Amino acid sequence: MKKVVIIHTSMVSFDVLNGLFNEIIPEVQVLNIVDEDLLDTLNRNRGITKSIIKRVCQYAVEAEAAGADLLFSQCSSTSEGVDCARKMISIPFIKIDDAMVEKAVSIGRKIGVVATAAATLAPTGANIRTVAAKAGKEVKITNYLADGALDILMKEKNREKHDVLVLELIGKAEEENDVVVLAQGSMVTILPHLKDTKVPVLTSPRLGVERVRKVLGL
Repeated sequence: MKKVVIIHTSMVSFDVLNGLFNEIIPEVQVLNIVDEDLLDTLNRNRGITKSIIKRVCQYAVEAEAAGADLLFSQCSSTSEGVDCARKMISIPFIKIDDAMVEKAVSIGRKIGVVATAAATLAPTGANIRTVAAKAGKEVKITNYLADGALDILMKEKNREKHDVLVLELIGKAEEENDVVVLAQGSMVTILPHLKDTKVPVLTSPRLGVERVRKVLGL
């Protein structure tokens, strides 16, 4: 049985991701590493730090040593840490938004990035530009930040208020772009409200887990 290790920076999408793995790849063993201080450090510094990169690399090396066949990063904001860790291990390390970004670039040139944490904007934008460059495509990225919405979700536990803030931004992003990507996997819960969007609105969890299945050859 293949072993997949998910590295989480919060519990927000823990159940969603584990549920998707059980649905899409039930034949793999899924283990979880949760370090909530990673996200707290990201938010306090409004971006990644050397400490975060070091810890992500350490988790990756230890997971490989423990027999993992693939690693899956739940947090887009630790992207630079994943890039570093990939150079230190011999197993795949999949970012949750890899597949989403590739799909977005294939759809259009004007891409809106909706985020609830400022720390996510830079790595998501960098990922989009890298994928677009490989595809030989020029893209225009516009950021939409619902600043404070993540705290409303995680600290106040008010998902309804969080969703209202995010949906307002998505509405604006739809008017100005060919495709919209949701930078936080935690925004997957608003999918039921996105049935009649004017442009494609992409979320990362399902696409990310489907990518894992493909990489594992299952």
